[in-house]
Amino acid sequence: MTILIFLIVSYILFSITMMKLFEKAGVEGKKALIPGVNFVEMCKLVGQKPSHALWLLFPIVNIFIFVGLCVDLVRSFGKYDFWHTALAVIYAPAMFYIVGNNKDDKYLGPTLFAEKEFKAKMEEAFKTGNNREYQKLQRQNPYVKSQLREWTEAIVFAVFAAAFIRMFLIEAYVIPTSSMEGSLKVGDFLFVSKMHYGIRTPKTVVMFPLLHNRLPFFNSESYLEKPNLPFYRLPALQKVERYDPVVFNFPDGDSVFIFPDRTFSIGDYRRGAVAGFNPMYQEAIKTGRVELVTRPIDKKDHYIKRCIGLPGDSLKVINRQVFINGEAAKNPTNMQFLTVINAPNGINEEKLDEIGVNVFEKINGNIFAMNETQRAKLKEVMPDATFDIIDYPKQPGALFPHDEVNFPGWGNDNYGPVYIPKKGATVAISPQNIAFYDRVISVYEGNKLEKKDGKIFINGQEATSYTFKMDYYWMMGDNRHNSEDSRVWGFVPEDHIVGKPLFIWFSTKNGSIGNGINWSRIFSGANKM
Repeated sequence: MTILIFLIVSYILFSITMMKLFEKAGVEGKKALIPGVNFVEMCKLVGQKPSHALWLLFPIVNIFIFVGLCVDLVRSFGKYDFWHTALAVIYAPAMFYIVGNNKDDKYLGPTLFAEKEFKAKMEEAFKTGNNREYQKLQRQNPYVKSQLREWTEAIVFAVFAAAFIRMFLIEAYVIPTSSMEGSLKVGDFLFVSKMHYGIRTPKTVVMFPLLHNRLPFFNSESYLEKPNLPFYRLPALQKVERYDPVVFNFPDGDSVFIFPDRTFSIGDYRRGAVAGFNPMYQEAIKTGRVELVTRPIDKKDHYIKRCIGLPGDSLKVINRQVFINGEAAKNPTNMQFLTVINAPNGINEEKLDEIGVNVFEKINGNIFAMNETQRAKLKEVMPDATFDIIDYPKQPGALFPHDEVNFPGWGNDNYGPVYIPKKGATVAISPQNIAFYDRVISVYEGNKLEKKDGKIFINGQEATSYTFKMDYYWMMGDNRHNSEDSRVWGFVPEDHIVGKPLFIWFSTKNGSIGNGINWSRIFSGANKM
């Protein structure tokens, strides 16, 4: 609502301040107040055809057309300086007000016609050898820019265009972990469309361009949390479909501890997961040597997983097989599980690498993540070896909903059932199941949730049911034994969905160019199942 009010107020100011410019140019001022007519007249005043205003109907393109018209309009009043252009781009009503209330500023005619005519005169003087006239025109040239200004404008435009494309259309991502192997590998560079699932308006407005959330070398965030805008998503080209790989903001990433090699959420810390990775991490947090950083939705870390469960689904894992609404889910072709290799004659890691097994992330020297096809190929070349999928240990307290009392015995291979919230659906809530919906109600949907005297209170009122305001999704990695996914941190809210991977444009082995390049993966699709 705030962003809508801002846009409405800005448009009203834009129209009002343009009235005086119209009047100075001999156009009825009231035309500046008529939507559509004002832009047609604006086109005429700068030297564009009236039909040029139709470009304003096309999303994304209209931003560039609008900015160009504003700059050309102030140029038509003789405002050629860098700061004139900058202010017209940043906030046109302010520049229009300055020009409209300055008695010395006169309308000089359509700037595009004037510039074209001036350049024609210079070309004619040059062709005819009239050096005196040519040099005179050069001295009088209001359109000439210093080399510094040319470079400054070029750099600013390039950064703006790149940041704009990155923010709204397509962004490049790199796969940092092995959670989606063997579909997406560590070191794969992806282009991700932000249009497919609906472009999100930015919540964060003050940020360092072209960076996500960290400033390199400065060990600090690259943005300011305030001022900010409310979340809004433009219409989607398609819905999130089951089995889509999806890029999203880490749901549990609103309060995080940042280490050089990874990030831990405050939830990880409270559940003891930090110490499980490295006791030094735990000690650093306890002694205050690591800062706790809060992040808005659009600055949370990016994750990529496969959408397994849709809003309204019931999900359960039985002996490593996912079931959706009681039916076995389709498994990714390259779905991986940790496999123990017992080889009397030793393990040939070169052979493993040849068939695509990630030998860089082995465990205890003989445990590797691999798919069924890879196991079959290895049995052919290593007939004396055995290849056994490990029985992943149960860890109910470490898995969502982190309630071992009410949900005992849950593990990666046997998990659930879990109901995935759907917008408008109502569920019964109680102290026995509130762990599923605690974060949904309090964090994602902004309510005050209290648990006292064996009862649930929402915004001060006792509640035995709750109606969801958003859709939620269940994301899992294809590397099922080595993926921190919804089994760890729960549901992914619809406002955390970022985009759809398109294709792999570059790929390095295990994320390092020193290990080589995966030539066969370059320009391959990123949506394999």
